[in-house]
Formats: sequence, structure tokens, C-alpha cells
Amino acid sequence: MSVYEQNLSTFLSLVKQHANEQCLVKLILSKNRGDDKELQRIAIRPVTLKGQSVLSFVFSYKTRDITKNYVVADALLHIEQKLQNEFKAAHLFSPQQEVQLDISKKGKISLRSQQVSGTEASTVNLEHNKQKRRYVELTRPYLSALGVTDKEYKLIPAMSRKWKQINKFIEVFSQALEQSPLAADQALQVVDFGSGKGYLTFAIHDYLREQLHTDSQVTGVELRAELAALCTHAAETLEHKGLNFVCGDVKTHAPTQTDVMIALHACDVATDYAIHYGIRANAAIIMCSPCCHKQIRPQLHNPPLLQPMLQYGIHLGQQAEMLTDSLRALLLEAHGYQTKVFEFISLEHTNKNKMILATKRKNTLDNSAILKQIQELKTYYGIQEHCLETLLNAEYSTV
Repeated sequence: MSVYEQNLSTFLSLVKQHANEQCLVKLILSKNRGDDKELQRIAIRPVTLKGQSVLSFVFSYKTRDITKNYVVADALLHIEQKLQNEFKAAHLFSPQQEVQLDISKKGKISLRSQQVSGTEASTVNLEHNKQKRRYVELTRPYLSALGVTDKEYKLIPAMSRKWKQINKFIEVFSQALEQSPLAADQALQVVDFGSGKGYLTFAIHDYLREQLHTDSQVTGVELRAELAALCTHAAETLEHKGLNFVCGDVKTHAPTQTDVMIALHACDVATDYAIHYGIRANAAIIMCSPCCHKQIRPQLHNPPLLQPMLQYGIHLGQQAEMLTDSLRALLLEAHGYQTKVFEFISLEHTNKNKMILATKRKNTLDNSAILKQIQELKTYYGIQEHCLETLLNAEYSTV
């Protein structure tokens, strides 16, 4: 056996050993010299799917990722074939050691190993659905195109808050999808109002297309024409099928079939128009992050008992915000949604971090008690008009 064959056999034996003993963290194949020039690298990690241990391969191309899962025996054959014919470098990670394999242009193999110091974990958590994980990988091409990561897919420090927001957003959406009447493999129609620079629009499109493997269509609606054009160019460059951006806003965008309606950081009554759009389109999921609660505040007539507390402007503003969003949530409940109001991660340019999340109920219920609660709240605080209620009254006779 030649030195080349011996070193390659040693490395493959290590991969097999780590995979079978469930102590493989990940394996990266790089330096592709095969015929497919678009393929940049393959990231391999162990997961458990339906009780079976498999190795998940993420094939990273210049503009997209493709994920395939193989049982361990088949995966090892694929790895051997890739190293023999295409890739000239591999990096094996385990809790105790890292092993690097490099194949030179002249066919010489170097094999290097080093111990990982300060490691506490001796096993790898393989639970595919239960482990705490990131919902978005830094290696996603759109993150680099939008300036979240650099060309080497490393996080740009100034974008760390945006990176956290993207991950949290996809986490919240994935949980809402599980609770909604929508199927996980269903091709969805998604509208994102106020899409801005497209961070979350690209993220949800990538999640639906690449992770859930659906033919979903995602539309970003942005009032600023230059941002809509910028995102359109990025989507075309990355060849993201089913992703488009249009210039407009929630008041002018013609209602279409919509399964998921998103409106984050919608100012003042724009949130009401967005929720109204979602209800009117019978969306299964409505995600809003409201701000600038201006309509309710001047209408408030606070009871004398609360005057000492509400003489401070900040408390008055907080009460107006709480009342506005509580009425929005109740109106959603009255129209067949199960609603949550909770703290979302802070947006990049504001300290507003509340989210109203509504998922369509599978069964209808009597909304008379909810309508009574809405009216009692309005009467108590002297509220004459709430924008969302006005919009719904113009369209439905039930509210």
C-alpha cells in the first residue's frame, strides 16, 4: 500500500470510527477540483431522523445549498468517493481532537491531528428536532450578499444583532408553522410588508425552500423603490426562485392568496392595516411587530384612581401601547385566531421588541365573550375608535 493510500485509509477509518461511536461533531470537505465548479464544499454532521442515526450532507454551491441524508454506511462510501475524485481537503471535528487531511496537486497527502484542549463534552447530542440549535447557518449565500457575513461566511461584528434577529424570527416562525393548520411540506404564499433591506424576507424564503424543501412563493413589499430594486437585484443574482420584491405598501398592495402575513416594525396604524390584510386574506399565520402607538393615546380618559400613576409621560405611553396591542390581539381572537403577545428580540434600529403572533384556529368558536371584552375595555378608557376595529367593521358584520 502506498503512502497516499495508507494516509487516506487512516483518515477514512477515523471518520468511520467517530461516526459509529457517535462522537463525530462535523466533517468539512473543501478544495473541490472536480467537474462541478459551482460546488464549493460539503459540510457533514450526524443527526437522528425518526430514531435512525444518519449523516446529513449540506452541499454548498455559490448561490444555494442542497441537503441530503445518508445512513452511515452509505455516507462513508460517499465520503471516500468524494475524497478520491473531487475534494482535496477534509477537516474532521470531534470533542477530543481535530484531524486535517490535505492532498496536494501532485497527489501527496498530509495528515495532521491535534487534541482539543479545555473540552468538557465527551458525547454529541444527535437529537435532530430537540437540540438547541441555530435555525439559520452562517454559510447561507444570501447572508453574504446582504452584508451579514463576509465572503468567507464569517459574521461581521456590526451585524451581530441582525444575525440574532434573523435566527429568532425563523425560530418563532417554525414554531408557529407547527401550530398552524398548514402542512410543513406545503407550498406557501408569504407576504412581508415593509421588507426593507430584505433580511427576514430572504431568511423565510431560504428556510421554506432549502430546509423544508417546498416550492413556496415569498413577496417582499417595500415603499422605498430603491430598496425594492436592491433586493430584486440580490434575488436575481442569487437565483432565488419564488422570491420577488415589489414597490408598495400595505394600503395599496392588492390582496392575493396569502398563507403567511408578516409586518415587522409597522408604524402606528400600518400594523392595523397589515392585520386587516391578513384577516381578509384568511392567512393561517400573522406576524406583526408594532411600534409608534399614536392613535389611542390622545383618546385615553384615565380613571381618577390611575391619574397619579399616569401623570408621567412614559407610563402613559406604555399604557397606550398595552391597550392598543391588547385590542389588536382580541380582535384577532374574535376572527378565529389563537394569539400570543410576547417579547421579540430587539430590532436593529429601535428598542421596540414586541411581537403579535396569530395562528388560525382549526375550529370556529363563539366570539361573543371576546366582543364584550373589547367593548368593556373601550368604555373603561373612553376609546372612541381603534383603527383595526374600524377596518373590520367596514368589511364584517360580526365586529
